[in-house]
Amino acid sequence: MMRRSTRLLPSRNALRRTAVLSRGLKTTDPTRKSEVAPEMSRKPSIPYVERLKQEKDQKVERLPEEYEDEHLVGLTGGEIFQEIMKEMKVDTIFGYPGGAILPVFDGIYNSKDFNLVLPRHEQGAGHMAEGYARASGKPGVVLVTSGPGATNTITPMQDALMDGTPMVVFTGQVPTSAIGSDAFQEADVIGISRPCTKYNCMVHKIEDLPRAIREAFYIATTGRPGPVLVDLPKDVTANTLRKPIAKKYPQLFRKRVLRTKNPMIRRACDAKEWKRSTPKVVEMINKARRPVIYAGQGIIQAQAMEQLEKLAEKGNIPVTTTLQGLGGFNEYHPLSLHMLGMHGSAYANFAVQNADCVIAIGARFDDRVTGRLDSFAPQARAASRRGEGGIIHIELLHKNIDKTVEVDLALEADCGEVLDEILPHIEFADRKEWLGMIDEWKEKHPFTYYKNEGAGTQCKPQQVIEELDRQTRNIKDNVLITTGVGQHQMWAAQYYRWTLPRSMITSGGLGTMGYGLPAAIGAKLAAPEKIVVDIDGDASYCMTGMELMTASEFNIGVKALVLNNDFQGMVKQWQDLFYDERYSATRMTNPDFVKMAEAFHVKGLRCSTQEELPEKMKEFLEYNDGPVVMEVLVDKKEHVYPMVPAGKSLDEMVLGPSA
Repeated sequence: MMRRSTRLLPSRNALRRTAVLSRGLKTTDPTRKSEVAPEMSRKPSIPYVERLKQEKDQKVERLPEEYEDEHLVGLTGGEIFQEIMKEMKVDTIFGYPGGAILPVFDGIYNSKDFNLVLPRHEQGAGHMAEGYARASGKPGVVLVTSGPGATNTITPMQDALMDGTPMVVFTGQVPTSAIGSDAFQEADVIGISRPCTKYNCMVHKIEDLPRAIREAFYIATTGRPGPVLVDLPKDVTANTLRKPIAKKYPQLFRKRVLRTKNPMIRRACDAKEWKRSTPKVVEMINKARRPVIYAGQGIIQAQAMEQLEKLAEKGNIPVTTTLQGLGGFNEYHPLSLHMLGMHGSAYANFAVQNADCVIAIGARFDDRVTGRLDSFAPQARAASRRGEGGIIHIELLHKNIDKTVEVDLALEADCGEVLDEILPHIEFADRKEWLGMIDEWKEKHPFTYYKNEGAGTQCKPQQVIEELDRQTRNIKDNVLITTGVGQHQMWAAQYYRWTLPRSMITSGGLGTMGYGLPAAIGAKLAAPEKIVVDIDGDASYCMTGMELMTASEFNIGVKALVLNNDFQGMVKQWQDLFYDERYSATRMTNPDFVKMAEAFHVKGLRCSTQEELPEKMKEFLEYNDGPVVMEVLVDKKEHVYPMVPAGKSLDEMVLGPSA
């Protein structure tokens, strides 16, 4: 069978011979005198040197210089993996072994350089890596075997891609000689993972392994963070490196590389382009009578929270955030509008719809935020037609600009860089009428619910979140919250007050049930000194509840707060409102969550009534001897409000059960 050559470039001597032949000259015996003129044979002509210099100047700015990696000679692929992990300053790996990846697990056996955490499922490993990355800002690392081990990481990778979470996944693969033969546990992981990664590759020879790993970390943390997959055939990781190799870094961008305050989140953008637009941004903001800032996770990734607050205060501009942007602006600030969108605050949605200038910073105009597109921000669009306002979009990722909402002015750049540029030119404005209008909306349409009356009644789920918020109010800087996906996620966003970045860790774009518990485990490993609480629903918790065994085995002190309404609550809400209460496959038959926890050697608590809640919550938060689970029996009929129904605009919200 013919093999494709892996050599892409001819040798230097071959190039020299080709150059000679192209001039119509004969190649000669090296012992004979050259038939080429001395000035031609011994050194290139001056114009040629100048041309090379020009080409070099046009090339991408180089990262660290290449050099020979001699210290890796004599190591197996698995041992090289360990060495590069140390070089990348990895301290935690979430891994599940199998035959195809055993050489790597053997290479890191008993390593004292990082923690190896064994989950109970590869999906759990992926979500743990996400939680670790979101809490620390560093890429989470996953190590799994081939076939089903690899395919089980697809959901976490897609989740990380949609939410901009840096993650590097290493998958085992059958030996290169067996690829394509349908060998045991073979899967086309590269083909399967291509749509859900920023980049993926298979390493075909051991000489390429160091570079592939370094590139994976570079790509995962460059630009908008995301997941990268490296597929490792077993023969590559089992082989031994016999000769030195060049240490090469990827040359990915033709634009200038800018480093933000967070060295793990590097940016690539051309300052000349966006700086031309900043005077117009300043003009639009200063002229606006009813501006609003709509901030997303990009603010947190750029560590531009301080600049955002300065912009809001200097311009007297109210701020609303996305689900993933929670914590990017202190919600106790008088200019805070809390979250906007499908289940956002009524006053945030009204503000966006009535603003004459919408300033979107580090956000992507997700459908859960915009509602019906043709009716999004109508007053800003009208102001744009009059030349008095419009929609401004500051976003790092090019594909997010004009993807759903056509904007008037877009700056493809790092949020912090842009805010630093425009802040000195923003004028103070009173905006008394605009802020007064917003205060009226806040007073008329707060987040609210009807509490159950009488002794011995069940808690309302909103009440549980409020109690958690009350008891952690003075220690918010020491608390991280993760959530699953469902009603509990939205109640957490609404009734907990978010004051700090990276304090809310949740699945936004993909909406992955089961995210909360493994993400909490990863977050706790990234920040062991902090209280990490997983706010979960019974259905979401059951998706990955076996990871409680992981927390128990490694004594990872996460706290799981399970709101149990015996339903897939968010789906049931839609069935209540739009399907005449036909509960098709949404009722849950749950285990006893306390006994389940105790079976895993974990402390279990249960709260059945409103009267018990304060003391039970206190015991739950103060327990420090390992992981703990508290089940709270909550009202089954409760819905999440406000709610923007599908196909409706932001100001067509259902405000409550009587609305």
